Amino acid sequence: MQLTSSKLASLFIGAFLATIVSAADSNGKLVPASDHHISYTGRFDEHDSKHVVAIWQSTRISTDFKSQHLAIEFGPSVDQSYFDADVDGASEIVAVQPGREHQTYVWPHPLDGAAHHFTLTKRSEAAAGYATFDGLTLDRDSKVSTPATHHDRLRFIFFGDSITAGACNEDGALDQWESRHTHNANKSYAAFTANAFGADFQNISISGMGIITGYVPVRAGEVWDRIYPKADSARADVGKWQPNVVFVNYGENDTSYTHGHGQPFPPTFSAGYVTFVESLRRAYPTAEIVLLRGGMGGGAQDANLRAAWTTAVEQLEKMDSRVAHFVFTHFTTQHPRVADDQAMADELSAWLKPQPFVAVTKTLSRSAKSSSARPPTQ
Repeated sequence: MQLTSSKLASLFIGAFLATIVSAADSNGKLVPASDHHISYTGRFDEHDSKHVVAIWQSTRISTDFKSQHLAIEFGPSVDQSYFDADVDGASEIVAVQPGREHQTYVWPHPLDGAAHHFTLTKRSEAAAGYATFDGLTLDRDSKVSTPATHHDRLRFIFFGDSITAGACNEDGALDQWESRHTHNANKSYAAFTANAFGADFQNISISGMGIITGYVPVRAGEVWDRIYPKADSARADVGKWQPNVVFVNYGENDTSYTHGHGQPFPPTFSAGYVTFVESLRRAYPTAEIVLLRGGMGGGAQDANLRAAWTTAVEQLEKMDSRVAHFVFTHFTTQHPRVADDQAMADELSAWLKPQPFVAVTKTLSRSAKSSSARPPTQ
């Protein structure tokens, strides 16, 4: 696992954040991360199946259980990692602190020992930090079972920058980056759009990143298929999870960074954008690819970006009949807040709903499910 040392970020942990305690109830039973009843959705480091690293925002860990007590066991973490822990619709924010070998979070609400559904969803983005999930501690006589699988669900994957990652969306009047507890990918436009269709989804986005340049050293083409948000990370097995729709939203940092540093807009943006999307097509040969623009002022208004993006889109749509594009009308001058994310998702969802590729995919999925459910012919 790539849990290398790094400068520990200072954490703002308000009274509303859930408490991490130092040890689990010694009378409990550990259900390890490797238990086959625990389901993982998203891109994880699963090199050690008993110590699974949750990296990318909106990755989800879930199981069904019967127990009167629940504790979440975490191993080593890097920098800042915030999660939404949910049991039957009741949710708490969990802040996993760096620099400890082991931490236990005890669910603070009473449980009656009946069947419960548990989900742990990462809300802070991968580039801000990641944490190891070691499993759950339940009562000694507890039972766990695999959550129901919905075979007819659409699959979406989003590639983008801070806009797509949900950066700053729960901040106040000003954007802040010291604490990521207010950067909530689970209320990003990506999450809202996926939820509108009941879709499983992944969010592979990094704040400050561009196609050619940006505020971070990595570029989109260097990390989109990596396990960790690093150019030298091992590559993920992207083929094992095939999405129905791939969304791409880049360009804001290419124009913001160059403009702020008195540089010309990158002349190779169009070519780099095309090359990037071609990489996605090789990885996802049957998916619809939707090219997005906007969400903040650069994508909405910058003439250089608009022209370069349009050139790339026209080339890609000419080459590939399963490439489409959408431009957001709603945008902000600072990072989108939750209400802005919802407005963007409403726009995108309204455009998606009548698209033939969405309707056809859902129909085919339902047909496949119905066929597999039929009893064998006697």
